[in-house]
Amino acid sequence: MLPIWRTSLTLAGAATLSLGIAQAQTPDLSEPPAIEGDTVGDHGSVTLRMGLGLSETSPQYLSTQYFADILDQRSEGRISVNIFPNSQLGDDVQMMEMLQTGTLDMTYPSSSPATTYVSELAVFDLPFLLPNREAAIAVLNSEVAQSMLDGFEGTGMKALTFSENGFRQLSNSRRPIATPEDVGGLDVRGLSVRTMENPVHLAIWETLGANPTPMAFGELFSAMEQGVVDGQENPWSTILTSNFYEVQDYGSETRHVYTPFIKMISERTWNRLDEEYQDLIQEAAHQAAEYEIQLAAEYDDWSRDQLEERGMQITRLDDDQIAAFQEAVQPVYDEWAPRIGEDLVAEIQRIVEDTMND
Repeated sequence: MLPIWRTSLTLAGAATLSLGIAQAQTPDLSEPPAIEGDTVGDHGSVTLRMGLGLSETSPQYLSTQYFADILDQRSEGRISVNIFPNSQLGDDVQMMEMLQTGTLDMTYPSSSPATTYVSELAVFDLPFLLPNREAAIAVLNSEVAQSMLDGFEGTGMKALTFSENGFRQLSNSRRPIATPEDVGGLDVRGLSVRTMENPVHLAIWETLGANPTPMAFGELFSAMEQGVVDGQENPWSTILTSNFYEVQDYGSETRHVYTPFIKMISERTWNRLDEEYQDLIQEAAHQAAEYEIQLAAEYDDWSRDQLEERGMQITRLDDDQIAAFQEAVQPVYDEWAPRIGEDLVAEIQRIVEDTMND
């Protein structure tokens, strides 16, 4: 497995990119690395249709553009990628099903809905398992992570690489949240919180006393606007680029779950490709994943600050408050670690500990 993140990653430079966020100065994002590598042979023309859940302003989309550019340049235009953002083709679950039937070539889901196919991925849904980005990237570069990607064999989908969805934060339209318990009305109890269709996520919010509501991402904005749900949880960049601040007054920097993205291709599409094209797509996927992680890191804190500028009241939880949430969700570990695999959980905890001690 090629490393997703290399500290020696050479960047072509930095520039301010126009991302189309209304009435906002954009962050100084790193430009895509220079495209290097030999041109592949002529094995015919291929057009890949790729569906994304997020908008054109997201690190997911920008890195996918870079992925497409690599394929275009190194194939001399013979491999092209048509990108469909904003859940145009469906949510993560629907697009994975389309990969299985061969009606869509590629997609880029979060790991959480993919647990239906590779149950070990549920380890990423355990709350507070990964304390920081460095630990998360170490796990994504590990052999145990590669074994999860290999686990898609035979599902109708080929998993090419992990990249970063990011740390999930809580937002809502009712009140500030700073504690899992009733301390001055700052608890999460009673809130209806949109979640993905994932049993571990449901267990987290049920344990905290909220009312988790599974819902497709594409339906979420209107559901919050209409008061169907009070809140949701996603990385700051997703909250910003999806304009959730327009219908959410409060944010809490809980960092409760770190979930990766998985770049996938339909096995039917993959099996039709010449081996040299396959190798190029795999290499480009790793290079684009490195860039996506770079963008996600740059975008995260900036997105939080931009949300505050747009009027969202954000509560930054201190170590004691995070510890209170960790203690409150311990029953989720007690229930799910044996189901997911205690050896797997222990291995990831070992990687995290080694990273923290470096």
